Amino acid sequence: MSKTKILLVEDDLKLAALVKQYLENAGFEVASESDGNKAIETLKTFSPDLLILDIMLPGKDGLTICKEVRPFFLNPILMLTARNEDFDQVLGLEFGADDYVIKPAEPRVLLARINALLRRSQYSNTPDDAAITFGELTIDRQSREVTLEGTKIALSTHEFDLLMTLSLEAGKILNRDYLFEKLYNREYDGLDRTMDVRVSQLRRKLGDSAEEPFRIKTVWGKGYLFVADAW
Repeated sequence: MSKTKILLVEDDLKLAALVKQYLENAGFEVASESDGNKAIETLKTFSPDLLILDIMLPGKDGLTICKEVRPFFLNPILMLTARNEDFDQVLGLEFGADDYVIKPAEPRVLLARINALLRRSQYSNTPDDAAITFGELTIDRQSREVTLEGTKIALSTHEFDLLMTLSLEAGKILNRDYLFEKLYNREYDGLDRTMDVRVSQLRRKLGDSAEEPFRIKTVWGKGYLFVADAW
């Protein structure tokens, strides 16, 4: 059986060697690249199942690489950032990253995030027969396509999974703890902005109001509510 392939783009050679060795010991095939200008070429040649991108790189930075590869690289992207700032985290998600880890990352935490992304990616490629409809909104779980008023809406894997999770429990308030466990297989730490960004992206694509959302409502202090009759 072939090993799952990971490409690590990191310019700290000592750190890259340590992470590479740890992941190889965990059973992965790992390639590393230190030059941001060569990262995309290496990605196309190596064809990894998951990409780990440091943000601060010589040449092209990780955010630029993420934005450029996302249109053709459909597998998970995990960002590494040395700065605990919303700016890096939110931009990475906006540019197409699936998750992020703040450096220095505990190896077991990094491995857990990688495994969670790979499980989610595998699950996302497993078809389900049923399609669900809310007025003019149709969510087809087999083709993983969403249409609104007859127009196909392009959603990322995580956006689709979030929509599915919310819509399957329409009318029920889902808190961040539940959504993080369901979608990311980890606990919400009280600070992570990932879910807020995903909901914002989903609202924008589904024509919901950013200021006064009526389709996916924020119930302050409690969570998010999918409104079944708003479509």
